[in-house]
Amino acid sequence: MTRRHRELPGGAVVVIGASSGIGRATAHALAAQGRPLVLASRSLETLEAVAVECRAVATSAGVGRPIVSVARVDVTDRDAVDALMTLARSRHPRVDAVVSTVAVVAYGRFDVVPAEAFDQVMNVNLLGAANVARSALRLFADQGGGRLVVVGSLLGRIATPWMSTYVTSKWAVHGLARTLQIEARRMPGVDVSLISPGGVDTPIYSQAASYGGRNGRPPPPVSRPEAVARAVVRAVDRPRRFTSVGPTNPLTEAGFRYLPGVYDRLVTPLMSVAGLSPRHVEPHPGNLWEPTPAGEAMHGRWGRHWLRGVGAAAVLGGAVVVRGLVAQRRDPRS
Repeated sequence: MTRRHRELPGGAVVVIGASSGIGRATAHALAAQGRPLVLASRSLETLEAVAVECRAVATSAGVGRPIVSVARVDVTDRDAVDALMTLARSRHPRVDAVVSTVAVVAYGRFDVVPAEAFDQVMNVNLLGAANVARSALRLFADQGGGRLVVVGSLLGRIATPWMSTYVTSKWAVHGLARTLQIEARRMPGVDVSLISPGGVDTPIYSQAASYGGRNGRPPPPVSRPEAVARAVVRAVDRPRRFTSVGPTNPLTEAGFRYLPGVYDRLVTPLMSVAGLSPRHVEPHPGNLWEPTPAGEAMHGRWGRHWLRGVGAAAVLGGAVVVRGLVAQRRDPRS
């Protein structure tokens, strides 16, 4: 952002998607600052556990015991999202920021993913983000400003097979966020920040739907949710137009944009090796329509330890890269 930003006085932050992954890590990071919190997701029982965690984090950080409220909210329900903002405003003199982290995934080739599953990912990821943004902007207009932080994805800037639902939704979310950033220049006191993480060690992969016979996993290198949460908190404190989280994100984006022929040859075999689990699974809806509280946590099972088994994949990937570059030189269509 090019505008000058004033420091906020420490009002409440609404975190939507706080029961798991990046949202949960963000709640912890904000609690460590002593910020009043309003936590929302579809899993009320899990949120209550997260609230206890946040109070413990604040105590350990020596910042006192922050006010933490929780609310069950499905972002596809506009009335529920509006009610959340009303709740936040009723309990706090000011809402400094709204953080939107909600996302679901359905794995499988586009032609095998059921239409209703594709539509549900759009409903949650895109229309849910729009519902949050619309309600947040209304609240900000009423109170004279505020900050919206939208968590997008590297897959909002590139494409990969087996994830048409997520890619399509995140490209749209990025477009929405950029449009809001332009429009916010005429909204006094309003800022919109977009965070774009690559692969992150969260439960989203194990909770995702799958219709192609394989579950997903984050391609290496895998960031920790705490790293994304730090970027979110920085955007709450001092907004930025765009923040990428992931050491190889710029390289991947460059390959997608400037070497499309090579990228298209490589992405399918690399996705099969590094982005999908090796075991066959029967089709299942994951958490598309209903939450799965038993699987909600801050971290998934994709820390660095699992990369020990990907050594062969790295060798294969290197061989495929070389073959792709040679093929591109020989193919005048590339």
